[in-house]
Amino acid sequence: MNKKTRTVAALLLSAMATTTIIPPSSQAAAATMSTTNAPVNSSLEGPRDAKEVEAFANSIFKDLMKKHNIVGTNFSLVADGKVLVSKGYGYADKEKKIPVDKDTVFQIGSVTKQFTALAAMQMVDKVKIDLHGDIQKYLGGLKIPNKTEKKLTMYDLLTYSTGFENDDIASYYSTEYVNKEYLIKDFLKSHMSTVVRPPGEAYVYDNFGFLLAGYAVENASGMPYSKYMEKNIFNPLGMTSTSVRITPELLGRMSAHYGPKGEKIPMDGTMPTEKPEGGMISTADDMAKYLLMHLNKGKYDGKEILSQKSIEQMHTYQYFADKTIPITTIGFEGYFPEMMNGQHVILKGGNVTGQSSLIVILPEKNVAFYMTNNDDNPMFSIDVYQALMNHYYPKKKEVSKPTYSALSEQQAKAYVGLYENIRMNSFRYKVSYSNGHLVSESPSGKHTLKMISPSLFEDESGNKVTFNKTAAGKIAYMYVTTLPEAASMTEKVNVDSPFSDVPANSQYKPYINNLNALKVMTGKSSHIFDPKGTMTQAEFSEVLLRAHGWDKQPFMLEPNKKQMVAGLPNFQPNSPITRQMAAVMIQNLRQVEPSTKVKLSGKTDAWAVEAIKVLVSQGIMDPDTKIKSDGSVNFRSKELLKRQEASALLDQAFNYYTLPISH
Repeated sequence: MNKKTRTVAALLLSAMATTTIIPPSSQAAAATMSTTNAPVNSSLEGPRDAKEVEAFANSIFKDLMKKHNIVGTNFSLVADGKVLVSKGYGYADKEKKIPVDKDTVFQIGSVTKQFTALAAMQMVDKVKIDLHGDIQKYLGGLKIPNKTEKKLTMYDLLTYSTGFENDDIASYYSTEYVNKEYLIKDFLKSHMSTVVRPPGEAYVYDNFGFLLAGYAVENASGMPYSKYMEKNIFNPLGMTSTSVRITPELLGRMSAHYGPKGEKIPMDGTMPTEKPEGGMISTADDMAKYLLMHLNKGKYDGKEILSQKSIEQMHTYQYFADKTIPITTIGFEGYFPEMMNGQHVILKGGNVTGQSSLIVILPEKNVAFYMTNNDDNPMFSIDVYQALMNHYYPKKKEVSKPTYSALSEQQAKAYVGLYENIRMNSFRYKVSYSNGHLVSESPSGKHTLKMISPSLFEDESGNKVTFNKTAAGKIAYMYVTTLPEAASMTEKVNVDSPFSDVPANSQYKPYINNLNALKVMTGKSSHIFDPKGTMTQAEFSEVLLRAHGWDKQPFMLEPNKKQMVAGLPNFQPNSPITRQMAAVMIQNLRQVEPSTKVKLSGKTDAWAVEAIKVLVSQGIMDPDTKIKSDGSVNFRSKELLKRQEASALLDQAFNYYTLPISH
């Protein structure tokens, strides 16, 4: 897995917790999560004995660090008001042989979010912020464009249900931002997202919402976000090695950052510099103090950090996809319900390039733990979490299988259609009806969805899928509980036929309508598509990036632009694009695996041959391109690409189709 793929996987998976379609290799990793062979001790009543906890931790960290090729990690576990373990494993810098210990500093990524939630709830306690009031009161005059009739509140921000059009508009991470200063206010002025869905209606993992929440705390308190956190959270908790800014002293104790092969990589900076959604640094020792405060219902060392009412709101699920599927509290989340083993668990993970973190709290058991590792592999912390749950809180009984109800074709009409993941446009789904059940088709495969209730379905593997309604009672969202899809609901897309110049019997019509509905490739006007018109190389590039689905991620945009044109001998933005150039650009981003052998006829330049063969082998071609009985195909490589041909190629390459990839 290359660095880009690994980072994408980390960002998405830690939206179980963080800041990011996962490529097939990463999807496989998520699907095959496993843990150490450490024995399960059903006689334990949770972690209570420090020696036993440390011995067990030593065994699982030894096994799992080897399994995941982890250079270094730290770990703290608290229970019943005591720190039972706070230590490090492996190296903070393997080249210099510097070990990780409880005071080693790590970037904790989106674990920062629940600190920002804590700060916001402090302001609610002080009656300086109305949790359910219009958030614009606390933005110092900044205006949020809102296309709905419902106000946006702090509660919406903290429960990941804002309705923003672009929830990752603030995801700027790069080495070029190190040692530079970017103010939150200045950033928001030029990067304000628009509310396009009624707040509170749909769950989407939301980085921008927490940036805005931090800025609201800044305005309501009258002090910079960093100063507020230091004065009201870090200092009262004695978290002397924690900051939202990377100070020289803490940088000197920071762990190095490593890639998937154990290679040292540079640290990214952020824009803005202070990131309420993901910019904190801390240590295992400091995080243990923070966890003790949570378990002591908001108090630490005799001081009330947060009221009991507010801390309970942070520990209680507020947003549900279905009454059986909780998703978020205020600040925390609840992914991996199958790993909770029947316990009430809240968690928060986070990732930056080269480091990954996780907090897990069991409020009713008075137990919590924190860990960080110095590469961006969230699967490691998930495996540790699973091992700890299986050891201390094993499943006591198997959940009975649900009963299913048949769905009539008439009933199915409300569900059938095209859906797009709100946060990650690269995940698209076609839902159809067959023999009493729904069928979901996406790049990951075809799944039969059996109805448990009108809002809750289950696929053949036992994964849950919900269908959620608007306030008007119309089904508008689908929620898939498997990662990475679980980082956001998907939204139903209205597919119509608006173009008068596209014949009703055109083989291109479905592709054109799909891309128009997904806002990937629109018409020349609202009713004119110009199907046989040509495109410039720049026009095709813009459409391709939208079809790829990563155009909303700032940190991915420039790398994808470079990758898209790799191997092209002469990219000229204002010149018309040929079919062979389009094929190479699609393959550069799609990375389709070759299937059957293809023989090209006609003229094709050498630099385009392999890409065309691979796409054709997978059926990614326009309706006017046919494979002959001898296996040969004339791709018409040097002809100019028509707009209708572009729609067919892009829809097949990046939409919901299950391509026949050979294994």
